[in-house]
Amino acid sequence: MTILKNWYAILLLALPSLFAFATQTVTGNINLILVGDLGPTAIVVVGVSNIIMYNVFAAFSGVGHSVNYLVAQNYGGNDMRKGMQRTYLALVVSVGVALFIALAGWLASGAILRVTGASGNVLAAGDAYLEMRFYAMSFSMINFAFHGFFRGVGDTRISMIISIINNVLIVALTYALTYGHWGLPDLGLIGAGWAILIGEAAGLLLCAVVFWGLMHRRFGTRNIPAMNWKELGLIGKESGKLGLQEFSMSVSMYIFTIFVFTLGEFAVAANEVALSVMSFGFMPAFAFGATATIIVGQEIGHKRPDLARRAGTDVAILGAIFLIVLGTIELVWAEPIARLYSDDPAVYELAAFLIQVSAYLQIFDGFYNIYAGGLRGIGDTTFLMRASLVLSWCVFVPSSYLFVIVLDWGSLGAWLSLYSFLVVLGLSVMFRYYRTDFNAVRVKEAGV
Repeated sequence: MTILKNWYAILLLALPSLFAFATQTVTGNINLILVGDLGPTAIVVVGVSNIIMYNVFAAFSGVGHSVNYLVAQNYGGNDMRKGMQRTYLALVVSVGVALFIALAGWLASGAILRVTGASGNVLAAGDAYLEMRFYAMSFSMINFAFHGFFRGVGDTRISMIISIINNVLIVALTYALTYGHWGLPDLGLIGAGWAILIGEAAGLLLCAVVFWGLMHRRFGTRNIPAMNWKELGLIGKESGKLGLQEFSMSVSMYIFTIFVFTLGEFAVAANEVALSVMSFGFMPAFAFGATATIIVGQEIGHKRPDLARRAGTDVAILGAIFLIVLGTIELVWAEPIARLYSDDPAVYELAAFLIQVSAYLQIFDGFYNIYAGGLRGIGDTTFLMRASLVLSWCVFVPSSYLFVIVLDWGSLGAWLSLYSFLVVLGLSVMFRYYRTDFNAVRVKEAGV
């Protein structure tokens, strides 16, 4: 009965996060399907822009990740005065990051596309679209800090509701502005960019209303705390480590994409379709990883190390069940799923093959996200940064170059290198989690 009770508590936190990540994933896939009617070039532009935005998000995502686990620990330890102080500091930092990202989009969108090795057609079609994506990302970074707070206090439902509203708006506006429906102008690919920008801005407005409105009575969110430079230093240090962890992975993925570009436009399109489908596997991995951070962090705050350690195991078991079911669906219906994105046999047949290759291998990505979430919950951010750096640059990038460029194994070689990396990374983080002495773990303090 205790195990079932624990699993029920985990699902209460995980399922809203799962639905929130699901709406984001579905939105990305629907948008790719919608712009797919504009041709393979549009698919490539959106896919490459997604990779670039993933890099931008990863570089600065540490702010949201740090406030998430720090607030979870403070909430568990009944010290929300410090939790609110840390949240405000994270919001200030995220606003500065947002301004920097917007400036980068204004000045360097075309240059960034050229660095990817994009063709002239992709450059011509994608410059303005990518610029809009940068502006949208500036809003996303502030949103991520708000969501870090919501999840840290265990309110994954409000995070889910905001995400659903935000992403439904993006899909509706993509349909309307890309093809001129509902009396709106026919803007083509740039209309899809405007849709994401408007949707993220609306999401930020909702986050602000919830944080300073609905949550004020419970947490005193309108009471601005005094500046604490030590806490600001802690936010900066933890954000830097977590951001570097994500950024090292995203840059290596970016280099992986550049290698894939050498295989030709149809291979790139198939690769992007397969990645979009496999993002459904990333979805439960992210959701259960976020849940592990919340529960482990709160139990550490409660000073219950044994329950914290057990929580990570329970989350991993449930996450693995979800990924096995999802992998089976992808394995059996790979080609019909791929044909939703493109009616070109050169694209959907290769995409279906890549989906089948990775159907069950994605469980290792799940292990990585879930146990990394648990390590964030105990504040073991240094190991996560080091593991990501070493394995990204000593395993992923070299194997991608070897399999794609040197051995010329094509798209299969590219995906073998991707999942070789994820298998090693997932197992490494899992071993670290179980070798950690949870009895020695303490709540993270500034200056310690």
